[in-house]
Amino acid sequence: MSLQQEIIARLRCKPEINVDEEIRLTINFLKDYIKKNSFVKSLVLGISGGQDSTLCGKLCQMAMTELREETGEDYKFIAVRLPYGTQFDEDDCNDALKFIGPDKVYTVNIKKAVDASVESLKDAGVIITDFAKGNEKARERMKVQYSIATMNSGIVVGTDHAAEAITGFYTKYGDGGADIMPLYRLNKRQGKALLKKLGCPEHLYLKKPTADLEEERPALEDEVALGVSYDNLDDYLEGKKVPEEIAKIIEGHYLKSEHKRNMPVTVFDFYNI
Repeated sequence: MSLQQEIIARLRCKPEINVDEEIRLTINFLKDYIKKNSFVKSLVLGISGGQDSTLCGKLCQMAMTELREETGEDYKFIAVRLPYGTQFDEDDCNDALKFIGPDKVYTVNIKKAVDASVESLKDAGVIITDFAKGNEKARERMKVQYSIATMNSGIVVGTDHAAEAITGFYTKYGDGGADIMPLYRLNKRQGKALLKKLGCPEHLYLKKPTADLEEERPALEDEVALGVSYDNLDDYLEGKKVPEEIAKIIEGHYLKSEHKRNMPVTVFDFYNI
């Protein structure tokens, strides 16, 4: 088995999907998880205005609406806006919220908390880079979501999908930390297909994806940071042949980010004891 085949099998990717079936599978998955775990009354998700959180948010809202109608209980989807200062694509974020129609929206500006953390580290003699500060932002956003979930009998939803998982293009214990991952298995173009079927405004899923974590390189496009396009990643995940140099970059990202896809290492991972 080639490394490409191993990755596809591990991430459970399909070369083709039935869009209607994937929408229903995701909604049912969320509902069934909540039914099995009676402590869960809400789903909490940060909304950035990008493709992944827009899709995930819409499916979460659909699931909670159905659960309320079926059970009469007060289930809700909570969307969280988490800008650092002023968000450059705030209009897209507002459009995403309008499309999703969440039961509740919180806005928490993380700038003061992140800047305070950076200053505290500086006082201790640790000067972090702009890149490291970007990770601080991601982890602060996840911390906020967990605080909101705690106060609303909720769980935190993550937006990780196959094209992100293969590259490890997320912050460990930041946007990579969540309780449930409804999009796991889908690649980027498949996510676009679901949004199109759901009637999402085109500009939200056709925009160039960006994590927008670095201040020295604001709104840096994911594809520039990764050195490959999402079409390259999707082709690879669908089992198609990609240029050798592209495959090497993708597989390099995958191998380097292996630690992000695993639980913390214990002695049993190293020794047969």
